[in-house]
Amino acid sequence: MGDGKKGRKKDKKGKKGKKGKDAKVLRRIEKLVAEEHALYEKEAGLADDERARLDDLQVQLDRCWDLLRQRRARREFGNDPDRARARDAETVESYEQ
Repeated sequence: MGDGKKGRKKDKKGKKGKKGKDAKVLRRIEKLVAEEHALYEKEAGLADDERARLDDLQVQLDRCWDLLRQRRARREFGNDPDRARARDAETVESYEQ
């Protein structure tokens, strides 16, 4: 009682659940999307620095989604999702859609 860890779920090995890190990536995605949407709302009147920021946001979002996909795939196939690493922008942006 009173160990300060109330509400935290542990996996079978006694470690805090791995999905907490997925949630952190998802929160980051939500923050980036909110900023992206705010810029899209005024796209016709974007200054050069805002256009550059929008481009940067899109790259950051691609990198976050890539990391989340890696984590989920590693988990699905029995590998450690914590070994997934964010890939550099050049790598992620060169993927075919």
